[in-house]
Amino acid sequence: MSELNLATEWDIYLLAGVGSSRSIFAACKRELQQRFQEEGRDPVIRELFPYGDHSVRLIRQVMEVGADLAGLRGLLRSGGRDAAEQVRTLSAGRPVLFIGHSGGSVAAYQAAVKLSEEGVIPDFRVVQVGSPKVPIRPEHRRKVSYFVAVDDQGHRVDPITRLGRWGGWARNRLGVRYWDKMKYAPGLIGSITVLGGHEHYFRNDDRYIHPERGSNLSLTLDSIWERVADYAEQVT
Repeated sequence: MSELNLATEWDIYLLAGVGSSRSIFAACKRELQQRFQEEGRDPVIRELFPYGDHSVRLIRQVMEVGADLAGLRGLLRSGGRDAAEQVRTLSAGRPVLFIGHSGGSVAAYQAAVKLSEEGVIPDFRVVQVGSPKVPIRPEHRRKVSYFVAVDDQGHRVDPITRLGRWGGWARNRLGVRYWDKMKYAPGLIGSITVLGGHEHYFRNDDRYIHPERGSNLSLTLDSIWERVADYAEQVT
């Protein structure tokens, strides 16, 4: 079997959460492109706003994320379906790496599963940054990574990551049912030590630059970059 090359054969999508400005990923996209170019690569990187941007009513966006998080159907609009349709149009037949922030991570997973099940994309990976807890199917666990902001003491500073759940009922060796809070968790759960919290993972202005660690953006991309490299090695 031939190895899929992430840089030339994978499309990359950055998915924003609710209330995001159109510039949220501008610096992120530039730095990602620069990192790839330094390796002689030039992947396709696109930005999606599955729930709309800051100009859309916030309550509407929050309700749509909640419905996607719960797997509900029947709403007039769904961020997961919206993202899936855009990826279907632009990336059919190509493996896709989804990088989501906040609610965008929810839409990313829903879109990835939908497109994969329909055979639109041959493979996918999802990186969730500052995301609510989305139940991940066991067969997808190795395809999903999750990152949360922490302070210098290792305490979580992102309240959005406390929403949702990964739990489910399981049985122990004696056949006794118990609640396993990690039954549907992603394959990797990591932390990023940032200045600020939920809204600041992709910031690189002076206020969000640590004198020793560097900018929040660079720290976030360092974490994502390691996963991107791992994925390139894993997929065959």
